[in-house]
Amino acid sequence: MRVIICGAGQVGYGIAERLATEGNDVSVIDTSATLIHRIRDTLDVRGFVGHGSHPDVLAAAAADQADMIIAVTLFDEVNMTACQVAHSLFDVPTKIARIRSQSYLAAHYSNLFSRDHLPIDVIISPEREVGDVVLRRIASPGATDIVQFAEGNVTMMAIECREDCPVINTPLSQLTELFPDLSATVVGVWRNDRLFVPHSADQLLAGDLVYVISHRRQVKRTLSLFGHDETEASRIIIAGGGNIGLYVASQLEERGARTKVKIIEASHARAVEVADKLRRTVVLNGSALDQQVLIEADIEDSDLVVSLTNDDQVNILSSVMAKRLGSKSTLALINDPVYHGFTATLGIDAQLNPRAVTVSRILQHVRRGRIRQVHSVQKGSAEVIEAEALETSPLVGKPLRELDLPDDIRIGAVFRNNLVIKPDGETTIKAKDRVIIFAVSSAVRQVEQMFRVSLEFF
Repeated sequence: MRVIICGAGQVGYGIAERLATEGNDVSVIDTSATLIHRIRDTLDVRGFVGHGSHPDVLAAAAADQADMIIAVTLFDEVNMTACQVAHSLFDVPTKIARIRSQSYLAAHYSNLFSRDHLPIDVIISPEREVGDVVLRRIASPGATDIVQFAEGNVTMMAIECREDCPVINTPLSQLTELFPDLSATVVGVWRNDRLFVPHSADQLLAGDLVYVISHRRQVKRTLSLFGHDETEASRIIIAGGGNIGLYVASQLEERGARTKVKIIEASHARAVEVADKLRRTVVLNGSALDQQVLIEADIEDSDLVVSLTNDDQVNILSSVMAKRLGSKSTLALINDPVYHGFTATLGIDAQLNPRAVTVSRILQHVRRGRIRQVHSVQKGSAEVIEAEALETSPLVGKPLRELDLPDDIRIGAVFRNNLVIKPDGETTIKAKDRVIIFAVSSAVRQVEQMFRVSLEFF
C-alpha cells in the first residue's frame, strides 16, 4: 500500500514507523527539515520538506499513485486542505484527517465532511479518542487497558495478575471447567517483556499482564475472578482543563454519574472558560504541582487523580505527589515513550499513550479485508482485530478444531445476530459473523488474508 503522511510529529512518526515495518510504501511530508531528516535516518520511508497541503509537494510525494493520505499535522486547516487537494487533484481513494478543534466536530456541522464539501473519509479527534479511553478506565477500575468491539457487546481487557490473584498457577483449561458459564477467553499474556498466545495447558503467573476478551456483561465478574474488586471512583480530580479534561468532565456530567469531579487548571482564563461550560464540576485555578492547591482539592479523600495536561513531566510529577498526599489511584497521560518504562516504579498506577490510541484508530483503515476495528497493544507487539467473515473466508463452515490456525492467533469471541458466542473447538463460524481475534504482530497479515474479499489467497 502506498501511503502519504502529512506531519512528522509524534503521531506521524508512530504511524510511519508502524506502516514501514509492515512493508508499506510510505512518504512523509513536514515543514520541519529537522523532523524529516530524523524520520529519513531512522525509518525506511521517503521524506519531503514542505506543506502537506501544497499541490507541488503532494505531487513530489507521488500522490497520484497513493492509496491513502493521513494528515496529522498540528493544524486542522492544513489537514483538511491536504485531504481536499489530494481528492481534487490526485484522486486519492482514502483520506484521513486529524481534527482537534471541537467546533468542527459539532453534530449539526457533520455534513461539512461529506464528499460534496470536504471529502474526508475518516475524522480522528485525539482528544475525544483519549477522553473515551479515560472514561472506560474510570468505569472499569482494575483493567489497565479496556476496549469495546461489536457495538460495545464485546470487551477486551488487560488485567494485571498480582500475588493474590486467585487464578494464578492454574492451567487455563481448568478455568473453563471451573467457570463454564463465564463468557471470557484469555487470548494473550505479556510476561518478561514478551507477548505470547497461551495454550490450554499454560498457567498464569504473578506479574503477568493478561489480555481477556469477554461479553460486556461479564467484565466485572472477570475482573473479580482475577482478584480485582476495586470500586468505581466517586471522587475524581482532573489535572488539566484542556480539551481532554473538559471532555471527560462533561461526559461524566451528561451520564448523570454521581461522581464528584474537580478540575485543576493553571491558566486563569481557561479555568473561567471551563467553569462556564460545566454545571457540577468544581474548577480550581492553580498548578497541579502546587501542594497547597492539591490539598485545597481534597486530594487525601480522592479515589482517582487523572493527569491530563499537555506536559508529560507535570503529569508524572503531579501523579507522584497525588499518591504521596493520599489519593487512592492515579492515571497519567504520557506522550513521550521515553517515560513509559518507569512510571510503575514511581507509584503511578496507570498511564495512557495518546499516540498509541491514534495509531490504533488509523490501523483499522489501513488493514485490508473486512476489518471493522483494530486495537494495538504493547507498542505494536499484537493487535486485537474485529473482522467480518465472508463466504470466501477459510474460517467459514468448519468447526474451529478442524481449522489449521497459526499458534500466534486466538479467536476471543464471535458476534452473531446480537449474540456473543464464546468460541470452543466445536464452534463453526458463519458468513457475516463478526470475529474478534487476538493476533501477534507477525500473524496480522494472515488475519487480513482470512477476511479478504478476493479469492486470490485461497
